[in-house]
Amino acid sequence: MASLFQGIGPGWRRALVVLAVVWMALLWLHRDTGLAMVTIWDERDSYAHAWMVPPIALWLVWRLRRQVLAIDPQPAPWFLLPIAVISLVWLAGEAVAVATATQFALVAMLVLAVPAVLGWRVGWVLLFPLGFLFFCVPFGEFLSPTLMHWTADITVAALRLSGIPVFQEALMFVIPSGRWSVIEACSGIRYLIASVMVGALFAYLNYTSWQRRLLFVGVSIAVPLLANWLRAYMIVMLGHLSSNQLAVGADHLVYGWVLFGIIIVTLYWIGARWAQTPADEPALAPSTGRWPLLPGTGVAVVALAAMAAPLWLWQRLDASTSAAPVSLSLPADLPQGWRPVDDPAPRWEPGFLNPAAQARAAYRAADGATVGVYVGYYRRQGLHSKVVSSANHLVIHARQDWAQMAEAQRSVALPAGALPVREGLLLQAEAPGAGRQQLRVWQTYWIDGAFVTGNIAGKLLGAWGRLSGRGDDGAVLLVFADDTDPAAAQASLARFLAQTLPALTVAIDAPRRDRVGLAPLRESADLAPRRVLAQD
Repeated sequence: MASLFQGIGPGWRRALVVLAVVWMALLWLHRDTGLAMVTIWDERDSYAHAWMVPPIALWLVWRLRRQVLAIDPQPAPWFLLPIAVISLVWLAGEAVAVATATQFALVAMLVLAVPAVLGWRVGWVLLFPLGFLFFCVPFGEFLSPTLMHWTADITVAALRLSGIPVFQEALMFVIPSGRWSVIEACSGIRYLIASVMVGALFAYLNYTSWQRRLLFVGVSIAVPLLANWLRAYMIVMLGHLSSNQLAVGADHLVYGWVLFGIIIVTLYWIGARWAQTPADEPALAPSTGRWPLLPGTGVAVVALAAMAAPLWLWQRLDASTSAAPVSLSLPADLPQGWRPVDDPAPRWEPGFLNPAAQARAAYRAADGATVGVYVGYYRRQGLHSKVVSSANHLVIHARQDWAQMAEAQRSVALPAGALPVREGLLLQAEAPGAGRQQLRVWQTYWIDGAFVTGNIAGKLLGAWGRLSGRGDDGAVLLVFADDTDPAAAQASLARFLAQTLPALTVAIDAPRRDRVGLAPLRESADLAPRRVLAQD
């Protein structure tokens, strides 16, 4: 153990002790953020590689120890400014319930503490090892739906070029030998995220020019995408040519990983042929300078204060949110003759995860028009339960019983003005006997007493509610109708919202008003325009 610290002067020892204290205090203060990050590593296969990031970063620092120890550590107070800014970013991330923002902020504060305590020259030498720590942050899974659609479209195009007739419905397609569908495991997101991390490490270790490093990282992004498309095409072709005896079930995943592994190994074998040999480093003597204890400790204390102040403020603001159970119910009768009916089959379950409460009903007008309503209510929002989230979808991809065919924005005329809604077309994957049903779904968010369609606007509105002490209550409102006749479905949904949205608002707003002790909201045909916000 003593050999590990051989050549480290007393100044460096004091500086490292102070830095270690800062890091431990920071991790303890923001332990909820750190634990949320580790939980994602453990729960989602796409981020399992993050377990290797901290030890790799430590190894990279160890490789540079001679260069680092040749520098006199000097605290850099001006790094306190970006630390304070990043602390506010953490606060904003908590306010809008964006875990990725808080986790990036935590890692950034850990990284900035190094040059703040040890000096900018040390930070520059350790630029890549410190930057490599950002691969700890679980980021990128929001690309999965887009990558799934790309995989489906490119696979279908390749099959048609191969002379195989294909009928495609969004993420599902049918060829003469059988039916296939693209699920989240087929998106290639886990290939992409891991490839970028390993590609960045490979480029840093094997190249000395930034141009060559950036080029290889770019290739590490393109190759896994191409490899995943080729993998999907070959899996389908193997199944088709073998009459579905090969590349199905467990073989599907095995063949996919083998093919992807061959392509990636080939990539790094080719990349190694252009490796650059680093120049010989001159002999470096360990630093003998002193680390100014009082100024250095002062910088560390101020840095910790800057990191902890937003946390203290957030804990006070977060006290406005409530963990009280939510009692949610939809009206038994609605205005203009809309009467409740049995929920029509087939049953469609939206993929909005872990609401505090949910309610579902179906209503029929005198002319026979039928509209379904779903409300998912969220309170005490966090990592696994939030109304505006990239993990929420109109369909549950893992079940494969429904597929989303299209998505668009639409404006609905209301007495108070136009209400933008997000429209989705859903197709039932399988329906024994009666044939498949198609649904037209209109979606809007209710957040802090207002309706909003855009994700960004929804996040900002929720943050303002929290920061204003009104809590974080929010809900998603979905109205849907059979889309056998698209024009009739659109007309039914538009009429339903125009006539019943004030009454639905009373029901949705009731849990929030009960929580804060406000008088019940009265139904009004002229919904205040301030309560209807436009899309992003």
